[in-house]
Amino acid sequence: MSSSADLNVASTTFNALGNPVRLRILLMLMDSKKPLHITAVASNLKMDYAGVYRHVEVLRDAGLLQVYEVGRSRVLSPMSGEVVRDLIAKSESFAKKR
Repeated sequence: MSSSADLNVASTTFNALGNPVRLRILLMLMDSKKPLHITAVASNLKMDYAGVYRHVEVLRDAGLLQVYEVGRSRVLSPMSGEVVRDLIAKSESFAKKR
């Protein structure tokens, strides 16, 4: 049986992945060959910086991406990209079984 701490980590991770915008951010970062500025992500998603930043904070707190300070800019880099792709693939197989 999983410990309470393990379940809290899993809950935080699944909460972060439970939003389509956050999934798009992660997939965009994983598809990029280099880290991206939040402004580039916001522009690509046609969202304002503050809205994207709130999603980034959730993903960072869940350990799914890193935020680097570069001067006055914030640059994003994904962590555990293959794990996220695997979870998306598994969710697609769950959906087919319904």
